[in-house]
Amino acid sequence: MKAIAVHPENREFGIVDVERPRLASPTQVRVRILDVGVCGTDKEICAFEYGTPPDGSTHLVIGHETVGEIVEAGRDVRRVSVGDLVVPSVRRVCGRPECTACGAGRQDFCFTGGFSERGIKGQHGFMTEEIVDDESHMHVVPRSLRDVAVLVEPLTIAQKAVKQLHQVQLRLPWQCPKMAGHRTDGHACHRALVLGAGPVGLLGAMTLRNAGFETFVYSRERAPSPKAALVESIGGRYLSSEEVPTSRLAERIGNIDVVYEAVGASKLAFDVMGELGTNGAFIFTGVPGRRGPTEVDTDGLMRSLVLRNQMVLGTVNAGFETFEDAIADLKAFSERWPSAVRALITGRFPLDAHRELLEGKRGGIKNVLAFA
Repeated sequence: MKAIAVHPENREFGIVDVERPRLASPTQVRVRILDVGVCGTDKEICAFEYGTPPDGSTHLVIGHETVGEIVEAGRDVRRVSVGDLVVPSVRRVCGRPECTACGAGRQDFCFTGGFSERGIKGQHGFMTEEIVDDESHMHVVPRSLRDVAVLVEPLTIAQKAVKQLHQVQLRLPWQCPKMAGHRTDGHACHRALVLGAGPVGLLGAMTLRNAGFETFVYSRERAPSPKAALVESIGGRYLSSEEVPTSRLAERIGNIDVVYEAVGASKLAFDVMGELGTNGAFIFTGVPGRRGPTEVDTDGLMRSLVLRNQMVLGTVNAGFETFEDAIADLKAFSERWPSAVRALITGRFPLDAHRELLEGKRGGIKNVLAFA
């Protein structure tokens, strides 16, 4: 069967023929892949910035954002059934006895760094016709979400971040005041700023809006634009960095309670961190490329963090519960903002278009390879 793989030693990537997988244990399922999202991680792997093949293999099948259909189930499978639409999780436990996180099924917090990730590190990914995996990694998706279910995995980033945000903000009296006229849009009392209008940023904006935040999205291109229109369609506000410098963000927004970073640009992120409000939280989700050093006002940031009771949080990958939450919220988004959710997927492309997608020659928000 066909798959898309990188060969790090030869610095090549493309379509390869691989053996069709078979069930190897009674709790495994075979999944026919339907859609695979192309993201920045895939592009970076195809630029040979990272990506580790499984032991004994010279290639790595890439892809970690997917939706598929179960076509075969082992005799002991109980959680899922043949015919179910599913989204598989990405990270796998390290298996080391000293790792309490992996031992608790929270490999997204792995202590040892010995985890593997399908399509990224040590295990083949989902950019292929079929996969086999244990049922414990499968998350059932309603049929009504078939066309947008490929967004579940990137949505888990925002879901995990917002859940952690609420947990850490319990350290202070952060609940919404009930003073008349205080709420900003009928129900919001906290203001969130999202950096970036890519798929992770826009899904983060939807998550924050759905959680009751007055939400601003800060990106480069000027309005009017499709991304600005999408933000406005969910009740958010779009700000262009071409028109509003970082030094004026707090002036335009007010006290910024949360910054949700989704661009992986460290200079922009630390400039905006200086605008974070009192008792605010700054959430990093992006991973910058390896570039030269960046000047940062460390004294100013440290003073602000201490004197304004601020906190900084980094978050990566997602656990079982977060995938389930993402599916539930994607359903809620689709009911609340159906056109906006559909607009996140710019286009579906055949396998032959993989090179232009993975080399970043196609614009848009989220491009998808359609396997079926």
